[in-house]
Amino acid sequence: ASRGPGRTDMALRCAASLAAGRPPRGPRREGTVRWSSAAKASAVKINEKASREKILTLESMNPLVKALEYAVRGPIVLKAGEIENELRKGIKKPFTEVIKANIGDAHAMGQRPITFLRQVVALCTYPNLLDSPSFPEDAKKRARRILQGCGGNSLGSYTSSQGINCIREDVASYLERRDGGVPADPENIYLTTGASDGITAILKILVSGGGKSRTGVMIPIPQYPLYSAAISELDAIQVNYYLDEENCWALDVEELRRALNGAKAYCNPKVLCIINPGNPTGQVQNRKCIEDVIHFAWEEKLFLLADEVYQDNVYSEGCQFHSFKKILYEMGPEYYNNVELASFHSTSKGYMGECGYRGGYMEVLNLHPDIKGQLVKLLSIRLCPPVSGQAAMDVVVNPPVPGEESYAQFIKEKESVLNNLAKKAKLTEDMFNKIPGVHCNPLQGALYAFPRIFIPSKAIEMAKAHKMAPDMFYCMKLLEETGICVVPGSGFGQKEGTYHFRITILPPAEKLKILLDKVKDFHIKFLEKYA
Repeated sequence: ASRGPGRTDMALRCAASLAAGRPPRGPRREGTVRWSSAAKASAVKINEKASREKILTLESMNPLVKALEYAVRGPIVLKAGEIENELRKGIKKPFTEVIKANIGDAHAMGQRPITFLRQVVALCTYPNLLDSPSFPEDAKKRARRILQGCGGNSLGSYTSSQGINCIREDVASYLERRDGGVPADPENIYLTTGASDGITAILKILVSGGGKSRTGVMIPIPQYPLYSAAISELDAIQVNYYLDEENCWALDVEELRRALNGAKAYCNPKVLCIINPGNPTGQVQNRKCIEDVIHFAWEEKLFLLADEVYQDNVYSEGCQFHSFKKILYEMGPEYYNNVELASFHSTSKGYMGECGYRGGYMEVLNLHPDIKGQLVKLLSIRLCPPVSGQAAMDVVVNPPVPGEESYAQFIKEKESVLNNLAKKAKLTEDMFNKIPGVHCNPLQGALYAFPRIFIPSKAIEMAKAHKMAPDMFYCMKLLEETGICVVPGSGFGQKEGTYHFRITILPPAEKLKILLDKVKDFHIKFLEKYA
């Protein structure tokens, strides 16, 4: 007959309970638990083991990861989180909420989703809704086509590493329409986890060599911090070229040449990154500029990366988005058949603002046949992009067309978002330029302003005392006194002796105006305090 748990079992159970900070449980019978000396000894040993030195520490971790920085979600955002927690606990502040104007997260700022996009993704996610009369037939048609491309007709299945075939076909059709008939091959298209996934994948496959032959990657300054972070993580060499702030952040080929020639002394520059429309600077490149850049890349044998995620976000009169691929094609076969180009798009920006779906694609032209297999191999490590994100990307490239029942509502919602953004871009520019000590270039496109701010020498000295960049000090003070979270220009890069911050124009117009008024009041007080 069983006599219940033995003493050894009891000792181990008690020791484990003590190590976990729980009172020990005795056998399931009445009476007082008595700890044996064996149980106590085991508990001591377990506690000794629990306090041993950690394998992973700041000293033993990957130094490349420790070195990288991502300003958009850096120290100032962590501080904003702390302040939010304090507000929730009832700690009094000079404001009632933290406004996170640091990131281009449209829906978090109150933008409503595009109805048709959500309908298609909902139908894909829960196919039983295909029988519902509440959903339009054009949405059902797209959902059925996407599901037919999925294993088991389910969004929950893996797809090929390159993405669902029919969606890549839709991307190719979209590119041909966008670029006025320039041919696009679905085999050159890769669906990605947002644009970031594609950018980092291409950089991974491009970086090689050591010492002076290590790959150099040319990036604009100011830049989106994804680039500097990826370059740092890959132990590549960052080669800065500066945009011309005095000329509305224009890109000058002579500046590219200066940066390239200087970098050849310490690395092998072979990648040129372009962000158009610009982030954080909001400039839209004209056709002549793009032609000059392509000619420069062809002449210097550089692999071109064209970050075009803001291609729908163009506001200024006289400005127009030109894709690098279209201009490359129109420059003739000598360029089109030779310049290696990867271009990127995403569901996260534009009029969609669907950041959370992590949908995106890249089109890669003139890739060596052997490298195509290597790229697919690299992408296969993450199996496939999120399938719901692939479905969302499909709606972006295959929206309702005239004659379909959802077209009128879709166009109304799309134009409403883009018109509101254009108005807010002008409002932001005008209000910043009325503040003493602030200058803001026209917001031609994208979702941000990047104003230049004057910081008095006394404040600069105070920042040094706090071991902060002057604009980080400024932005921290702005956050602590107003609850407004923006990103200092030092996180994006800027010319020595200049200071900026990036702020999104995504909040609703009424809230944006209040926010900008608060920035104005803060800036004037800041100048007075540190004069």
